[in-house]
Amino acid sequence: MAATGHRGSADQEGLPCSPTQYSSTNSSGEYNHSGNHGSNHSNHQFPAAGEGHWIRADQKEEALRRKLKYFFMSPCDKYHAKGRKPYKLILQLLKIIIVTAQLVLFGLSNQVVVTFKEENTMTFKHLFLKDYDESSDDSFAVYTQNDVYDHIFYSVEQYLALPETTVGRYAYVYDVGVNGSALSLCQQYYKKGRIDPANDTFSIDPHINTECVGVNPLSVPPAPLSSSYKNFTLKFHKLINVTIEFQLKAINIQTIINNEIPDCYTFFITIVLDNKAHSGKVKIWLENQASIKECKDPSISGHAESYSRVAFDILVALVCIVSLLLCGRSIVRGIMLQQEFVQFFKETLDRKVCWADRLEFINGWYILLIISDILTITGTIIKVGIETKNISSYDLCGILLGTSTLLVWVGVIRYLTFFQKYNILIVTLRAAFPNVIRFCLCVAVIYLGYCFCGWIVLGPYHVKFRSLAMVSECLFSLINGDDMFVTFTEMQESSTLVWLFSQVYLYTFISLFIYMVLSLFIALITGAYETIKHQTQEPLHITDLHAFIAECTDAPSSGKFRALETSPCSFFCCCDRTTTYEDVLLVN
Repeated sequence: MAATGHRGSADQEGLPCSPTQYSSTNSSGEYNHSGNHGSNHSNHQFPAAGEGHWIRADQKEEALRRKLKYFFMSPCDKYHAKGRKPYKLILQLLKIIIVTAQLVLFGLSNQVVVTFKEENTMTFKHLFLKDYDESSDDSFAVYTQNDVYDHIFYSVEQYLALPETTVGRYAYVYDVGVNGSALSLCQQYYKKGRIDPANDTFSIDPHINTECVGVNPLSVPPAPLSSSYKNFTLKFHKLINVTIEFQLKAINIQTIINNEIPDCYTFFITIVLDNKAHSGKVKIWLENQASIKECKDPSISGHAESYSRVAFDILVALVCIVSLLLCGRSIVRGIMLQQEFVQFFKETLDRKVCWADRLEFINGWYILLIISDILTITGTIIKVGIETKNISSYDLCGILLGTSTLLVWVGVIRYLTFFQKYNILIVTLRAAFPNVIRFCLCVAVIYLGYCFCGWIVLGPYHVKFRSLAMVSECLFSLINGDDMFVTFTEMQESSTLVWLFSQVYLYTFISLFIYMVLSLFIALITGAYETIKHQTQEPLHITDLHAFIAECTDAPSSGKFRALETSPCSFFCCCDRTTTYEDVLLVN
């Protein structure tokens, strides 16, 4: 084995590892230990501190080498080395299947819930908003006082006549409004407001007063406030907004399709007539929030109560808990082995281990799986609460289960890295990641500058630049080649100076980010890929850790690894990743 003497830079803890020219690779990309195979293992040596020759390896050193080599083996190699079955690998594959199945089942239920809520929201808009048109949803407004009163009275009258007009099955909710009423009609206005445009004077007290009146359906005696809303007088000179709030109940019976018990919904409906701008335009919109709970005494003919979904969720949680314990145990074992390796180098060789070698013992895939397990367990608990109708947090549950499933499927790449030909993606991303992050930070500074500039200059003249969020979305779309012509043509030519500025702004941004920044970003990735490809034909440079492990030439099937100390509980075995040629390259 050819190796250089120890370099002083490796003695500095926390600095990058100094590469050791170890050997070349053959055409298959595997290590070529030409000087080691067939020789007595006791002749394998490692350079001592401050020396350029090799010292004789003792029994303790050989045991540590063999332990390290076993730690970095793939599950298949570990099976050949000790006959230990890859329980954790099997568990992870099982987890992928059941977590995906759980997500699909939740997605089907959530789809029904979302559809029911959206369709009811659209129904409420057509029922309670006068002359509502779906095409004018964002610009639905009125401009005269009579129209404001007409829309208010129309909404209240439609609410009172709901049982005779709607084709759906809705029920009123009483004692939820002002003075124990079912519907609350409120106006908010400034405590004092006097505006005199003729004399350019005004007097405003910014404190807000709220005036409300309650309305009850006529079918519920007594109904003393049933017609009081007609005497409701609006103070337009200081009016901020008018709100109409009420609740309706409904039952979503279409969940029977998915063999689920129907849910009972309570819709919290708010109609807002917004006049805070005092621009002569009163915007109107309807908001609908829903809460879900278990219906009382559900009865479905021919349907037996089933707990299969809850049982399946519990199974998923148990599998994720076991996976969490196994991955955590593997990380702890890696840290303990790292400390043993560092201690050996310090006491025997009087050398310090660099941080790159220390991080080799902490498997990032296990951290990814731990995060996924925590998200799955939390999401499963919420899902069980949803199915038992104690919780209605569909959005939070969807975020947790969706993210965990994403991480689980990303973790599949780990098993592909056991095959050298499929490992090129991970190796390239790892090699390019530092440069890509530094490049993105530099680009972000320029991008934010364009965002602030576009917002303040073009915002008053272009709808896509009205807020910072909209500016960022517009510029990101331009980078991807979307809506370029529309963005140019929608610029209002109210000011020649602003129009000229907008042309310079858009042309420079598109030219800079599409023709330069995006090309350089792609070049970083392709450059890392080409570097990885060319390095397979050059001498391999590895760090002290892999040079130390490479001294152990025992094959997994040699039987020598069975002499290692094993844990009495073989079920909690660790399936660690293998050390491939590309993995070693990335250390440098």
